Amino acid sequence: MIEVKNLTKSYDGHLAVDDLSFSVKQGEILGFLGPNGAGKSTTMNMMTGYLSMTDGTVVIDGHDILEEPEEAKKAIGYLPEIPPLYNDMTVNEYLKFAAELKGVKKSDIPEQLNKVRNLTKLTEMQERLIKHLSKGYKQRVGLAQALLGSPKVLILDEPTVGLDPGQIIEMRELIKNLATEHAVILSSHILSEVSAVCDHVMIINKGKLVVADSPENLSKHLERQGEVSLGVKGEKSRILSTLNAVIGVNRVEFEKESEGIVYVTVYTGKEDLRESIFYALATAGLPIFEMRVVSKSLEDIFVTLTGDDAKEAEKLMAENADNEETKEGSEDAADKEEE
Repeated sequence: MIEVKNLTKSYDGHLAVDDLSFSVKQGEILGFLGPNGAGKSTTMNMMTGYLSMTDGTVVIDGHDILEEPEEAKKAIGYLPEIPPLYNDMTVNEYLKFAAELKGVKKSDIPEQLNKVRNLTKLTEMQERLIKHLSKGYKQRVGLAQALLGSPKVLILDEPTVGLDPGQIIEMRELIKNLATEHAVILSSHILSEVSAVCDHVMIINKGKLVVADSPENLSKHLERQGEVSLGVKGEKSRILSTLNAVIGVNRVEFEKESEGIVYVTVYTGKEDLRESIFYALATAGLPIFEMRVVSKSLEDIFVTLTGDDAKEAEKLMAENADNEETKEGSEDAADKEEE
C-alpha cells in the first residue's frame, strides 16, 4: 500500500530527510518514531504531497505521488497533530464539507458521515459547534475526516493527543480494527502506545533510518549483554563472591537489601546463565527468592538509538543483521544438503 524509496529532503544543503526507504502493507500498523527534529513530520508531509521532495519516490496504492497526485491523495486519510478544524461549523457541517472536498459522491455522503460518526463515537456530538467541543472530541473529528472516502492508507500524527485514559484505550482499539482494511502509519511520542498498537516500529534520527523491526525484536538486536535481576537470601559478601565466580558473568551490581534479601543485577554475555547461577547459589546454600531476565523497554531502545551512543548502537545493529543473514544462509545451505 505504501512504498517509499530513497526519499530525500534538503534545505540549503541541510538534509532533513536522508535517503529514507520503507514499505507498509495492508493490515500493518507502522509506528514512526524519532526525537524532535528527526524528520518525521517532513516525511509525512512529503508522503501526502503537501511538501515537495528533493529526491526519491512515494507510491500510494500503486500511484506515484508526483506522477498521479490526485489518485494517490484519494487513497490517503491524514490526521495532522493539530487537526485543521473550522470552529464555527457543527461536526456534521464540517464532515460534510470535508467529504465534498475529498470528492465523495453526493449520494454516498450521508452513509459515509454515518459510518465515520459511529466509528469515532461522534453521533451525540454531530450538531454541536466544534469550538464547544473538548480537545479529545476535536481529535475524534479530525480522525473522522481522515476516514471519509474510505482511504486505503491512514497517516495518523499523534492521534491520542488530548484524550483521557479511557478514550486513549478506545482510540487504540479503533486503530487496531482499522488496520484490517487499511495500511496505517502512526506517529506518537507515547512509546507504550506504539508497543501496544504497532506491528512494526521505524526509528529515524537526523533524517536517517536507524532501525525498522517488530517491537519485540528490537531488544534482541540490541542485546550487548544479558541482565539477570536476583533476590537472594544470605550475606551480601558471600552472594557477590559466589556470583562473580560463575563462568560467563561479567560483573555483579548490588542494588539494595531488604528484610534479609539481597537484590543484585548480574551482567552476562549473550549466553543464558540462569541455570549456572541457580546451581552456584544452591551449592553455596544461598536461597533464591527472585530471578528474572531484564529486558529492554522501547523507551530504553529509543534512547540508545537516538542518544549519544547512537553511532555505536547503529554499528551493533548492522553487526547483528549480518550475523542473522549468515545464520540464515548457513541454515539454507544445510537444508539443501539434506535434500
